Amino acid sequence: MSLKQEIDKRKTFAIISHPDAGKTTLTEKFLLFGGAIQVAGAVKSNKIRKTSTSDFMEIEKQRGISVATSVMAFEYKDKRVNILDTPGHKDFAEDTYRTLTAVDSVILVVDSVKGVEDQTKRLVEVCRMRNTPVIIFINKMDREGKDPFDLIEEIDTTLHIQTRPLTWPINQGSLFKGVYNLYKSSLNLFESNKSQLADEVISIPNLHGPEILNYLSEKDTKKLREDVELIEGVFEPFDVELYRAGLLAPVFFGSAINNFGIQELLETFLEIAPSPRSREASERMVAAEEAKLTGFVFKIHANLDPNHRDRIAFMRICSGKFERNTFYYHTRTGKKLKFANPATFMANEKILTSEAYPGDVIGLYDSGNFKIGDTLTEGENLHFKGIPSFSPEIFKELENRDPMKTKQLEKGISQLSEEGVAQLFVQEPGHRKIIGTVGDLQFEVIQFRLEHEYGAKCAFMPLKFYKAFWITCPDKKILETFMHRKSYAIAKDKEGNPVFLAESEWNVTLSKNDFPEIVFHTISEYAAVANEGAVS
Repeated sequence: MSLKQEIDKRKTFAIISHPDAGKTTLTEKFLLFGGAIQVAGAVKSNKIRKTSTSDFMEIEKQRGISVATSVMAFEYKDKRVNILDTPGHKDFAEDTYRTLTAVDSVILVVDSVKGVEDQTKRLVEVCRMRNTPVIIFINKMDREGKDPFDLIEEIDTTLHIQTRPLTWPINQGSLFKGVYNLYKSSLNLFESNKSQLADEVISIPNLHGPEILNYLSEKDTKKLREDVELIEGVFEPFDVELYRAGLLAPVFFGSAINNFGIQELLETFLEIAPSPRSREASERMVAAEEAKLTGFVFKIHANLDPNHRDRIAFMRICSGKFERNTFYYHTRTGKKLKFANPATFMANEKILTSEAYPGDVIGLYDSGNFKIGDTLTEGENLHFKGIPSFSPEIFKELENRDPMKTKQLEKGISQLSEEGVAQLFVQEPGHRKIIGTVGDLQFEVIQFRLEHEYGAKCAFMPLKFYKAFWITCPDKKILETFMHRKSYAIAKDKEGNPVFLAESEWNVTLSKNDFPEIVFHTISEYAAVANEGAVS
């Protein structure tokens, strides 16, 4: 098979949502259709304590939530599907933001009962920054929720994204009968089935024909005909190119837990979603069809298998063909590296692979060579853009509770910060370690993992910082003066970039007035670019 054919068969996407909207359940149902699993397990169950396929860390199994991105691949109807299931909890949003740099499209899950929630807004903003195509799946239609038209209007106005329904529900809650597929002119009648595959759908080429009355009551048929007529009158016909440009979001309805509406979503997604495309590096655009390999690391995970204490870098292939036991150029360090055991994933199950193509995500066993954002090539000095760190919202000082395990603590917190679990800032004098996160749950995860994976015990002391700002200035002397005057609030991030830890919004405003030449960045990506151009 040619490189172009390999690229065309691949669909790499993330499933994103607010917590508890049904994201991980939807992921499992895709795996069920793909034959990757035989029976889907519940994400949370008080009686049987099953855990989902994509939640593999011990703390995830205990808490019943996803706290790390997991990668899964399967074949479906001659397509290679790569799913990146992301954390829904807002405390782990940064892992999701980084994951969005490694995908070609997104499926956004919205809870029909709760509608658009705060975390959903931020996720869509990140998608819009990169013009990532979005498909919306409105879940839990078997529950009493918001009116479908109201939900569509809420999504349009709140997320500032143009929508176009491609399926439409017939009632909801206890009266939910199924969905009509506007895109394929077919009817799928609802039957609760949480673990097995659904039956074939019914082709209804003409809603106004008498055959529909064999499946729906006269009342439901009348309502469906009116709804479809309104949709066709109000919405423009679906334009796949507008969707691929990130300007139009098709909408589907269903119930993930009951395995309903999933097949329509999956098959339409595989038909319309983009295959891997060109990617922007700092130096130039990189086309997926280029013969030479390029790829970047968007995630690092230590101790994926606690029994082996391994450290794996997740790399997205952007162009060319990756081959096992071949030397590749690591652009940040200038080293040449080869990999004897590259792996693909089914959640925590790793499968040795000999080759990979654009769109694939592979795991590279790492002895400490990689950081998030690193690029591999066949010799060209490229750096892919867009692996940002956002300003944390909560700051705590790391306190060692077992001096005999200082080395383990140092190694653990360094590796966890390189994974992106939290941001590490070091303040001198005293090499004071400050951990910055977007939520308290991250501190719980850090404490848990340091103890169970590194044997180190720690505590966290709250600090009264309001926000972290990466600081840049075209005049190096002005920057040094500012850092000297504000030394009590200056730290360095893991890349050595200066960071101003502001105590309040007023404190930031005052600093900006006193030093108008200095730029205060809330995203590290922009600071790194600005520092490259700084002059003495």
